[in-house]
Amino acid sequence: MARQVSGQMPRWSFAVLAVAGIYNILWGGLMVLFPNAVFQLTGAVLPNYPELWQCIGMIVGVYGLGYLIAATDPRRHWPIVLVGLLGKIFGPMGFALALIQQRFPLLFGLNIVTNDLIWWVPFFLILKSVCTQWRADLTPNAFASLAAALDEPIPAVGASLRALSQNEPLLLIFLRHSGCTFCRETLAQLAQRQDTLKTAGLRVAVVMMSEPDAMEALWQRYGLQEIAPISDPDRRFYKGFGLARANFQQVFGWPVWVRGFQAWTQGGHGVGPLDGDGFQFGGAFLIEAGQVVVSQPQTSAGDPVDWNRFLKVSNQSKQGKAGAA
Repeated sequence: MARQVSGQMPRWSFAVLAVAGIYNILWGGLMVLFPNAVFQLTGAVLPNYPELWQCIGMIVGVYGLGYLIAATDPRRHWPIVLVGLLGKIFGPMGFALALIQQRFPLLFGLNIVTNDLIWWVPFFLILKSVCTQWRADLTPNAFASLAAALDEPIPAVGASLRALSQNEPLLLIFLRHSGCTFCRETLAQLAQRQDTLKTAGLRVAVVMMSEPDAMEALWQRYGLQEIAPISDPDRRFYKGFGLARANFQQVFGWPVWVRGFQAWTQGGHGVGPLDGDGFQFGGAFLIEAGQVVVSQPQTSAGDPVDWNRFLKVSNQSKQGKAGAA
């Protein structure tokens, strides 16, 4: 069972989220009850459909409930804070565009200050603190060494990783979590390359933090029945193979967002609920006769598997064995 370390969050983070929740509920309630008030006070043109502004007030109020929930345990409910921060970033961008187009008076921007700008720094610091806490957290019963991880019997596949790699090279892929866009992209790529990998003499296994039932559903969805699934919710194998946790930039930096947008739009790989440690890095390893011959640990959440590299090494190994024979 994962340790609760929410008490290690800065004390102010609980208060900030509580205040943000109360503020959003009050502001949203006022907009629902008095949809024209802000426009009249700032000299903006009254909306033709005040009901739309009331809907915005309702959405803001619902966000307030989310912030109050997050205030009970910021570390556990960090996705709420992240979604809130994104809204507080995109909102001012929309207002700036409207200001350039002279659709709103400058005074209307007071809403942007109180609703968005003043929350940027505390929300960012909360997310940064969450990231730090995840990185500092220790995995219970982690393997003491890579050798221990290789020798651990895995009931789901009926052998250890070392045993699986004795007769043919084993490509071991670690994914971050089942809801990750990049992980879904990797599973789709793996499904497309199954025959190629098999022809190259590679056995493939995938390690995830999901429970076995969730992995089985994914395997059926992507047609991966010939790929060995390894459930590792405690992240013991991740630790055993030296896979670290990411920092904030490595998960939420702009390059990651760009890569995620590409995976989402070009490949149709959506997102799902967080299933495991969102800051845990994945990676890929080629294991031959119980020895790791190629390592590709992630340094960014969007790093793809270098399939060609593993295929090249595997083919070279086959050729070397054939020549020796």
